[in-house]
Amino acid sequence: MKVMIYWFRNDLRLTDNPAFVDACLHADFLLPVYIHSPQSKKIHALGFPRESDHRQAFLRESLDDLRGQLRNMGSDLLEYAGEPVKLLSQLVELTGADTIYCERIEAPEEIHQCQQIKALGISLHEFWQSSMLSLDKPPFPVQEMPDMFTQFRKEIERAGLKFESPVTAPSTIPPLPKLPEALMTKTDHPEIASAKQWIGGERNATAHLKQYLERRLPDSYKETRNQLIGQDYSSKFSPWLASGCISARTIAAELAAYEQCYGANDGTYWLWFELMWRDYFRFLHFKYGRRLYLEKGLSELPLRLSDDRRFDQWRSGKTGVPLVDAGMRELLQSGYLSNRMRQIVASYWVYDLQGDWRLGARWFESQLIDYDVYSNQGNWLYLAGRGTDPRGGRRFNIAKQTQDHDPQGKYQSLWL
Repeated sequence: MKVMIYWFRNDLRLTDNPAFVDACLHADFLLPVYIHSPQSKKIHALGFPRESDHRQAFLRESLDDLRGQLRNMGSDLLEYAGEPVKLLSQLVELTGADTIYCERIEAPEEIHQCQQIKALGISLHEFWQSSMLSLDKPPFPVQEMPDMFTQFRKEIERAGLKFESPVTAPSTIPPLPKLPEALMTKTDHPEIASAKQWIGGERNATAHLKQYLERRLPDSYKETRNQLIGQDYSSKFSPWLASGCISARTIAAELAAYEQCYGANDGTYWLWFELMWRDYFRFLHFKYGRRLYLEKGLSELPLRLSDDRRFDQWRSGKTGVPLVDAGMRELLQSGYLSNRMRQIVASYWVYDLQGDWRLGARWFESQLIDYDVYSNQGNWLYLAGRGTDPRGGRRFNIAKQTQDHDPQGKYQSLWL
C-alpha cells in the first residue's frame, strides 16, 4: 500500500494542480500538508517582518478554504510550523511514506529545501506548474531564452503558443494514512486583521474571475489598467495567482473562452500579454538562477549603501513627495499597490533617494499580498537596470507621472 505526502507550497488549489492530481492517482493513502517556515517570521535588521499581517491574513484565508475543499472530499489539510526539511523527514518516517509530491519553485531558498530533502534519500517528485506555458513548449530551451522580453514574446507568438490547457481537479482523493495522535495536532492560528478587498482561497478566486468576465471588464482593461483608484481598473487576479489559489493557465483558458464568445480585443490581448510577462520572469530563473539574487544582479553597476533614515521615510510615506507618499501609505495600509504606482515609488527609491534596490524589493516582499518571488525580483532588477534589459534602468519623472495619472490629486487626497 503506497503512502504519499503532498506538500502544498504556492499552489493552494485543487483545479489545475497537476502535481496533486498525479499524487492522487498513485497513492493509496495521501497526507496533504502545509508547513509554516520560520523564515516567514523573520524580522529584517531594519525592524520590519518578512511577511506583514496583510500577507499572513490572505494566506490564512487561502489555507482555510483549501482545507474546507479537502474535507468535503474526505481528506484534510494538516499544518505544521517549523523547518520544512526536518518536519517532512519526520512525517516520512512516522507514516512510512514512499514519496513526497510538491510544486517546483525555481528560486534559491525553495531549491535548497528540495535539495536537502533529496539528500536524505527521500523520493521527491517536483512538478513545474505555475506558468502559462510548459517548460518544454517554447521554441527555445528556457536556459537559452532571449534576454529581451519583446524578443521572448515574439518568438512565443510566432510559434502560435498561447497557454497549456489546465487539468481538472481530482474526482477522488485517497484517504488519510493512520497517524499518531501527535501528528494530528495542528498549529494555532490567531485571527489576523486585514483589509477585505481580497479574501484568500480558490473558491474566492474562481468567483472573482467569473464576475470579472461576466461584467465584460476585459474589454476596457487596456484603457483603464494605469488608473490608481478602485477595484475594476485592473483585473486584480494577482493576489490569488501569487498564492496559487488559481493558475495562470486557468485564467488564460477562461480568457480564450471569453474571446470565443465576445471576440478578441486589445483588452483581452493585454491581459494575456501581462501573463506572458509573468512567464518571462519565471523562465529567466532557469537561465540565470542565483545570479538574479546577487547584490549587483546581472550588471556591473556599483552598489549603493542606503541611508536608514531615508528608507524609513520612503516606506512610511513621509518623503514629502505627495504622489510617492500616497503610494507608500496605500501599500502599508492595504497590502496592495497598482502596477503604475509600484513603478513610480520604486523609481523614486532607486533614483531620487539613491536607495539600495534590494531593500525596496524586501519591503515589497514584506507588504504585498500578491508577492511573487519571480515577478518581484524580476521587476526590481528591471527597474534598477540590473536585469536583462540592455537599455538600463527605468527612471520615472515624478512630476510628469503626477500630471498624467493624478492631475486632480484625487489619489493623493485619498491616501494622504
